[in-house]
Amino acid sequence: MKSAKFEEQFVKNLIKQKEGNKLDFKQKITSKEKISKTLAGMANSDGGFILIGISDDKRIIGVDPEEERYMIEAANEEFCIPKVSLAINEIKVFDEKMSDLTEENEKSLLLVEVKKTQGPEIFCKGKNGELKSYRRVNDQTLST
Repeated sequence: MKSAKFEEQFVKNLIKQKEGNKLDFKQKITSKEKISKTLAGMANSDGGFILIGISDDKRIIGVDPEEERYMIEAANEEFCIPKVSLAINEIKVFDEKMSDLTEENEKSLLLVEVKKTQGPEIFCKGKNGELKSYRRVNDQTLST
């Protein structure tokens, strides 16, 4: 098991990077259908990480980890065929912009590692039941 300090440093290094093929930042998950496309797109490409609890300007805002975990797992269950192979970890991070490192300044982020599919291509169910395939191209998820 990796140490909490290692995980925190890994996440902080991710935040310094730009979104791209293998990295996506989300403030929170608002749509299971939408996040399922990102999951499938990353899995069908090279895999990668989705970091939840980060604003567009890369501020650490934190999330309710149980709620976000539910949204990710439900999206994978309901929309992805076959399921995406995932590892979901809650990471606690101190917001360094705050002067005192107390528990109130500790934020929870969710780090979702999307594994590259080793088997068949992953499809997402659309509103009318049709299946679509997605790929990650730079910082966008596009249907193929």
